[in-house]
Amino acid sequence: MIEIDFESLGSIGLTPYIAQQLLQLETATADVFSARIVEIHGEWMLAHSGQSEYRVRALPALGFGLAVGDWVIVESRPNNEYWISQCMEPVTQISRRTQEGKRQVLVTNVDTALLVMGLDKDFNLRRMERYLAIVQAAQVIPVIVLTKQDIAENLAEKLEQIEQRLPAHIPIVAVNALHESTIMVLAPWLRKGQTLVLLGSSGAGKSTLTNRLTSSAQATGDVRKDDSKGRHTTTSRSLHQCTTGACIIDTPGLRSWSPDVDEESLELAFDDIATLAMNCRFRNCEHRDEPGCAVREFVDADRLHNYQKLLREVRRSQQTALERIDERAKWKVLHKAAQVRVREKRGDY
Repeated sequence: MIEIDFESLGSIGLTPYIAQQLLQLETATADVFSARIVEIHGEWMLAHSGQSEYRVRALPALGFGLAVGDWVIVESRPNNEYWISQCMEPVTQISRRTQEGKRQVLVTNVDTALLVMGLDKDFNLRRMERYLAIVQAAQVIPVIVLTKQDIAENLAEKLEQIEQRLPAHIPIVAVNALHESTIMVLAPWLRKGQTLVLLGSSGAGKSTLTNRLTSSAQATGDVRKDDSKGRHTTTSRSLHQCTTGACIIDTPGLRSWSPDVDEESLELAFDDIATLAMNCRFRNCEHRDEPGCAVREFVDADRLHNYQKLLREVRRSQQTALERIDERAKWKVLHKAAQVRVREKRGDY
């Protein structure tokens, strides 16, 4: 049977439930131990046992890709070789859709997602709504962390914007990640055994926040003055131990991506729209120009536009290749018909 060192593994996110799942995994050899993936570099990974880090690779029989946050069983072999033989099924899994429509797992076994957004020119409510969609679909608790409080302009106005636009039940905190008070502000989510992930754009302050919470020395960089965008100082996902006993996964900034969600999950991030839509005159109301719409009057126009855009992306990601081809053909026909009508109105024959 696999031995579980609760005290050591607790510092990298072990919970009683995860321990129970690990104990159910079967092992072919006696020389094994439990560990957690903390970094991935191609076929090589770093696995942490709670006491030491090991450079490991996955056995071909494992048959699928691993992600930072996975709990695994590592076999010790001659010549100081370490191989991952089994992986516990993730409790939670945050993933996205790439531009090609492929599913990419970002992190696993996360309790809380700190959605980081700067109070400078990084402030973007549409992007924050995307993060909420991806996190709530994974059944992970979201906490919005507004950074750079010390240099923020129009702070009260920005706080009012985000509080009015986003669901009221989502915690929102503003911090200066360079100040030690940040740990106290985030203390409710930093208890021992908890795993957090930082999600946000480049330059939002994720690595600075990681350094404050973990006393580590992640590389940080300046942002561009014109748009406050960063330069990708973090290039890969990595798990770090917090001074409070929790652990946190830092991630690179996400450039272009779509939430890996279905329509029902998307409604969780836009529950105000879903609730109001129940009072629309038509069940299939798209909240555009239909009579009797109960949504348009009460929802911020930009928030509604963002919801409609995300909904189109979700539906497109769920289409088969043939359905996408048929849709493109349909829009080509409609576009040509529109061009003919325009020429007729102009008298161009």
